[in-house]
Amino acid sequence: MLFEGKITDNGFDNRITQLFSIQYPIIQAGMIWASGWRLASAVSNAGGLGLIGAGSMYPDVLREHIQQCKAATSKPFGVNLPLLYPDIDKHIAIIIEEKVPIVFTSAGNPKTWTAKLKEHGITVVHVVSSAKFAKKCEDAGVDAVVAEGFEAGGHNGREETTTLCLIPHVRQSISIPLIAAGGIATGRAMYAMIALGAEGVQIGSRFVCTPEASSHQAFKEAIVAANEGDTVLTLKELTPVRLIKNEFYQRVAVAEENCATKEQMEELLGRARAKKGMFEGDMVEGELEIGQISSMIKDIKPAANILSEIWKEFTETAKNPFRF
Repeated sequence: MLFEGKITDNGFDNRITQLFSIQYPIIQAGMIWASGWRLASAVSNAGGLGLIGAGSMYPDVLREHIQQCKAATSKPFGVNLPLLYPDIDKHIAIIIEEKVPIVFTSAGNPKTWTAKLKEHGITVVHVVSSAKFAKKCEDAGVDAVVAEGFEAGGHNGREETTTLCLIPHVRQSISIPLIAAGGIATGRAMYAMIALGAEGVQIGSRFVCTPEASSHQAFKEAIVAANEGDTVLTLKELTPVRLIKNEFYQRVAVAEENCATKEQMEELLGRARAKKGMFEGDMVEGELEIGQISSMIKDIKPAANILSEIWKEFTETAKNPFRF
């Protein structure tokens, strides 16, 4: 398959930039406790696509963030919506009422809500971790797919397929636009994903380390301090999640070594563990969800600067991919 794409004076022209009406095929992931309206609007204003992370928001909070984002940018933005959320019907109603143009869904069956969202003129994208589910998304009528490798932070697919392997598999399985995610934080990585068949990239971890991200400063500093091997995919008895190794993780590791039951793991995890770590700044007892690429993130800077640097490195790599 051959999909057209070219660098222009105004950014990039391909199916992803056309689908979202954006300048660059760079999407900021809708991460819980990090992706509020400030981050989403900053990325959209810089030419990418910003996403509000609805997974950590009550319905009234989501409405407030959507309205604030509308006030902060005239550019397209979207909402990332985990379909397993208990108040999903309320979230859907708010998204429709507020006329959000783009929705990225995840953690559920895309057939459930795609048709309803598209009835209201909303562009729908679904996040998957395998070619099998990517094909199901295409059959469900989504407009594009995000294929996320297991390098990514947060909740992950059980297949544990790396992004490098996943993107070619998915590209061969679907004809709709494809966005790569997991382990991407630089222009060179973006170039690699385009070479493998993706038409855009979704970036999460790098955008956590911005002033605009709503996550706690202590969490951002922990990411900057992280080294190679400091994250791990764990809690596989429940839902696999990649996080920074800390005291909480060490207790999880001991429990797993002792063959703890699912019920015992649920009790150990408790409630609001991710909020405690990423939003409230408890680096000891919190769940610190972040991707493997955190070991290459060495500073906290504005989202617009990050997007600009990624795009500059991408275009320079396109001119000379052998230059380091």
